[in-house]
Amino acid sequence: MTDLIDLMARLPGLGPRSARRAVLHLIKKRGQLMGPLAEAMAQVSATARECLNCGNIGTTDICEICQSEKRGNGMICVVEDVADLWAMERSAQFKGRYHVLGGTLSALDAIGPDELRIPKLLDRIASEQISEVILALSATIDGQTTAHYIADQLPGVTVTSLAQGVPVGGELDYLDDGTITAALKARRAL
Repeated sequence: MTDLIDLMARLPGLGPRSARRAVLHLIKKRGQLMGPLAEAMAQVSATARECLNCGNIGTTDICEICQSEKRGNGMICVVEDVADLWAMERSAQFKGRYHVLGGTLSALDAIGPDELRIPKLLDRIASEQISEVILALSATIDGQTTAHYIADQLPGVTVTSLAQGVPVGGELDYLDDGTITAALKARRAL
C-alpha cells in the first residue's frame, strides 16, 4: 500500500495526504473501483500512443482527428499539450486539425524550437495547404514568446490567436490587472 500511495502522490494535484485518502477509498471500494481501474490502466498502458502527425493521444499511429476528411479545412490550431487539445474539443467549436507542441519555448529551461514539435508544425503547414494557423497558447511570457516565434516563421500564412480578457460570467472586481488590460486591448463593437 505504501508503494501505491507514493505512486499516487506523484500525480498532479495529489499530495501524500490526498493520495492516502484516494488509496483508502479504492481499497474500500475494491470490487467497484480498484479492479476496474487497474484493468483500465493496464489497457491504456498497452494501447495509448502519440499521434505521429499532431501529437494527440489515441490508440492508433494517426489519431481520429487527423484521419477525418471533414477536419481537413485548411486550419490548424496549435496548442501546448494534449490537455489543451481536449479542452478545445470539449467546446465542439473548432472543426480543423490540431498540432501539439509539447510545451513552450523557455530560455531558462533550455527549451528551444527543436525540443518542441515546431519543425513538424512547419512541415505540416507546407504539406497540408494550411491557410490559417490559430495559436491557442497560454498568456504567459513563454506562451507569448512561442506564439511570436511561430508567427515569425510563417510568412504568407494567416496567423491568429485566441482572444484574451474577461471570461464569460466574470466580474471586473475579481480580475487581475493583466486580464483587464488584455480585455481593453481586445475590445470590439457591439
